[in-house]
Amino acid sequence: MANTRVQRIIGIDPGSRLTGYGVIDSIPGKVAFVACGVIKTTVKYPLANRLNEIFDGINEVIQLHDPEVAAVEEIFMSNNANSALKLGQARGAAVVAAMQNGLGVYDYSAKKVKRAVVGYGQAEKGQVQHMIRVLLGLSKEPSEDAADALAVAICHANQQFF
Repeated sequence: MANTRVQRIIGIDPGSRLTGYGVIDSIPGKVAFVACGVIKTTVKYPLANRLNEIFDGINEVIQLHDPEVAAVEEIFMSNNANSALKLGQARGAAVVAAMQNGLGVYDYSAKKVKRAVVGYGQAEKGQVQHMIRVLLGLSKEPSEDAADALAVAICHANQQFF
């Protein structure tokens, strides 16, 4: 008999200013929207304070929606090393929040995530937003960061069942 158990997944798109999150329920061949949003950090605060805001925000989302696993987008190396370091630290804050809540954490590259939802690893953010709206039957497109987080969650769902 096929696995028909529902798995709740939180997808996380880390950023030092905006961290997107998306929560879906998944069974083989079907995903359903639960929630999405963005954790906005206080830009005038030092990075350490913003990392704490990310940790607290992800923790709150996990407590509210009770996912079983977290799927997190990996950082990519940009030309700006300082930006990459901040992004890595934001990602670390989100991962620690998930781990502190007992969630398994799975990492996915941006290319793999885009392939999972758009079919093309170099897709633009607008294409991801559109496909997320279509795949989840949303009335409007979520913000870029929330759409990216939902895409990470869908990517994980695809890995689990296909």
